[in-house]
Amino acid sequence: MNHATTAARAQFSIQRSYCASIDEAWALWTTQAGIESWWGPEGFEVTVTSLDLRPGGDLIYRMTAVAPEQVAFMQQAGMPLSSECKVTYTEVLPPSRLAYKTLADFVPGVAPYEVATVVELKATSDGVKLTVSFDAMHDDIWTERARAGHESQMRKLDGLLAAQGKGVLP
Repeated sequence: MNHATTAARAQFSIQRSYCASIDEAWALWTTQAGIESWWGPEGFEVTVTSLDLRPGGDLIYRMTAVAPEQVAFMQQAGMPLSSECKVTYTEVLPPSRLAYKTLADFVPGVAPYEVATVVELKATSDGVKLTVSFDAMHDDIWTERARAGHESQMRKLDGLLAAQGKGVLP
């Protein structure tokens, strides 16, 4: 059922550049307040319950669907409205690289498996360049859902930084 352990998985990347400093961007990815301020797709809220920022350490958070569209999707898919999620850090290189694995244990009928994500931050002359790379999921439908979720999450980060006057650069 799990093809991820037997074959190389495709990876996808999302890039953004912001008027923020590398340290400001790093804090949004590595602190409880930062994570809770934007993490998760639009229509979901996140509450961090544990954060151990070191290789082998975990981020544990509760993600809850709060917008009507997301609540309806979760119900239609037979998924809980709120679930505990766990990220295990594999690399922590402040303030430029963060890598972690997330346990994908939420897909009905699919055995749990890990999805790797790498966040790279690079200081630029006018701010910071952010690249997020992540593994494909177990099939094309869930990979597209994951990509849409990452894009949605990035829109939340875009909005947060724009509200702070540190928005997306062209």
